[in-house]
Amino acid sequence: MTERDEERLVVRRLPPAAAGAVLLLHGGYEQDTRAPSRLNVPALRMRPFATAVARAAGGRGVAVAEARYRYRGWNGGRADAARDAAEAVERLAELTGGAPTVLIGHSMGGRAALRAAGAAHVAGVVALAPWCPPGEPVAQLAHRRLVFAHATADRVTSPAESLRMAADARAAGAQVARYELPGGDHAMLRRMRAWHRFAALGAAALLGLAPVPAEMSAAFARRPGDPDGLALPLPRAASPRSLP
Repeated sequence: MTERDEERLVVRRLPPAAAGAVLLLHGGYEQDTRAPSRLNVPALRMRPFATAVARAAGGRGVAVAEARYRYRGWNGGRADAARDAAEAVERLAELTGGAPTVLIGHSMGGRAALRAAGAAHVAGVVALAPWCPPGEPVAQLAHRRLVFAHATADRVTSPAESLRMAADARAAGAQVARYELPGGDHAMLRRMRAWHRFAALGAAALLGLAPVPAEMSAAFARRPGDPDGLALPLPRAASPRSLP
């Protein structure tokens, strides 16, 4: 994978004519105004997701990048991670000529991805164990495709709150599918390969580079107020090694 450093993102893969792009956004803390350390564990956790996306895309011309945050935390009303995510989305669009983009965010990065989803070239979001406190805006999610996934035993971010966020997004006009992993953990270390493959397939499907799984398509078709498709089982084998 070719690496290229930018102010708000690290570009892992940038084909000459990108058919799509994936931006990965890592987790962080509720409050922390320190700069990320050189050994940024939340960022390192997203590296296998970048590899899985690149492997699944094969030669399909998908750019892959990781967001860089100025601070480790969200930091209340400052919403630093959301601001950095928006800048990363715009910079990636400049590099790819506005290619359709999917955001894959974990924990705080899931919250930042959902906040940044209103950009015109964002096709959708894969939100992994997202931090979804009450009162999050949803208007920007109208007409977006959103895929949530949460372990039911997560003790860091609330599965119940991500379920509420998924329902609120559907009510706002988003197409939403939400998956659950019984038990599991916040860091996605249990059944980690299933998490990696699930995210890669979800991103490929949202970019139109792979078929949308039947249960995901059915969930996307549900109307506001319908709870169906918001507690789907996370697949054990979520994607092939490469796209057909």
